[in-house]
Amino acid sequence: MTTTMDEPVDLPLPLDRPEPRPRCGVCAALARQRAKAEAEGDYSKVSDCNIEIREHRSPHRRRRSS
Repeated sequence: MTTTMDEPVDLPLPLDRPEPRPRCGVCAALARQRAKAEAEGDYSKVSDCNIEIREHRSPHRRRRSS
């Protein structure tokens, strides 16, 4: 029986931590949730909050460019 090793997995660098937009209640709420999750060591929730902040920021970019 011949076995071979799989090729190494190439993982990208993690994305930068998204910053909430000033004066946005949704961004502020997500940032508070993220801070609480960090304090509790719930890094899965931290990641979820980062994704939500990143996705929520796209409407801010569209409004700013109009």
